[in-house]
Amino acid sequence: MSFTRAELNAARNHTIDDLIPDDMRLLFVGINPGLWTTAAQAHFARPGNRFYPALHRAGITPRLIDPSQGYSAADRQLLVDLGIGHTNLVARTTARADELVSSELVEGGQRLVRLVGRHRPAVVAVAAITAYRTAFARRDAKAGEQPELMAGARLFLVPNPSGLNAHETIDTLAQKYRAAAAAAGILPD
Repeated sequence: MSFTRAELNAARNHTIDDLIPDDMRLLFVGINPGLWTTAAQAHFARPGNRFYPALHRAGITPRLIDPSQGYSAADRQLLVDLGIGHTNLVARTTARADELVSSELVEGGQRLVRLVGRHRPAVVAVAAITAYRTAFARRDAKAGEQPELMAGARLFLVPNPSGLNAHETIDTLAQKYRAAAAAAGILPD
């Protein structure tokens, strides 16, 4: 099953709930939800998005999650059991991230810091390096672990899994996501 153009367009400017486990150890942060993600009400849901294949390749999840039609109860429970959460810098759904304005990213960064302070994950992995630079006025920020903490959490900047980020592969994404997961202590034995 897929969504019609009308169903996808109806998702514009709507939101998706954050996935926040009680015992969150690793919080992945996207730029903002896309139309498919909001229609499915599952993070990184667009078919072809490499996020879940990279998590599986990294050994973070024991099986591949397919959220393209929404999370199954088992997939949602797996993420919760692993302590993996999801949020976005900006909650508003757009067809493309370049539809956002800088002030939305700055406000989203402030909201993110409050969310991290409230839920206390061990690690925050922002899969939005360019958006992070704008949100936090850190033009020099580079991929990898950052020298500063975010509200007490270790902070990693990791590549966005979108196919538009063509120089990254599932293998390179997996390697970088694995580093954040290892820091959070959630890799399966």
